[in-house]
Amino acid sequence: MRRFRNPSKKIITMANTKKIQDSYIDYVLTNGEAPKSVYNFAKELKMTEAEFYKHYASFDAIEKAVWEDLTLATIINIKEQEVWPQYTAREKMLSFFYGYIELLKTKRSFIIYTLNKNPKKITTPSVLTNARKDFESFAEDVVNEGLDSGELADRKYLSNKYKDALWIQFTFIIRFWIEDDSAGFEKTDEAIEKGINVTFDLFQRSPIDNLFEYGKFLTRNGKFKEKMGL
Repeated sequence: MRRFRNPSKKIITMANTKKIQDSYIDYVLTNGEAPKSVYNFAKELKMTEAEFYKHYASFDAIEKAVWEDLTLATIINIKEQEVWPQYTAREKMLSFFYGYIELLKTKRSFIIYTLNKNPKKITTPSVLTNARKDFESFAEDVVNEGLDSGELADRKYLSNKYKDALWIQFTFIIRFWIEDDSAGFEKTDEAIEKGINVTFDLFQRSPIDNLFEYGKFLTRNGKFKEKMGL
């Protein structure tokens, strides 16, 4: 006999997941630290410890999930725009960061809390682990579209590193926004525009690419090179 999934059960699960997230965010912002134990936190939510673990393995997992949810929500939102298919790769990445910062503003205090737990600016905070996977998957799709259209230069050994460069921009922009004290975070908007434009300028074909191509041509045509006295 075929078994049918119970949609109401899924709704309840999603509701409990959101309840845990919202309650955890409220707790750490009120107390400045994570709850002392999962048991005590679950008790406050009137659920068992076992029920909590059905949703999250730890408090760190909740923090990672919040970042991941914000990242995925941004990607979904911008792709729903009517103009999305007409955007260039550069415009798509700009759209992501503008939209992302707007969404992060809704949880700014919590975002700062999670990043302050890992103040080192050289390494990627572990709280961004899941968000990084989602962002890099999105960035790779955008880059591939740019390569296919000819908007971006297809460079051997370098093209597959484009998404890594965009991740560096991701961490830079987030850190910049955290420190931004301008009205309406106007400086962050400027940082996004300048940072992404410079990055995509580097991704696009330049006179240096033409020089490399010319060098490869001469290498492949040795006899011609000898006759020219090169």
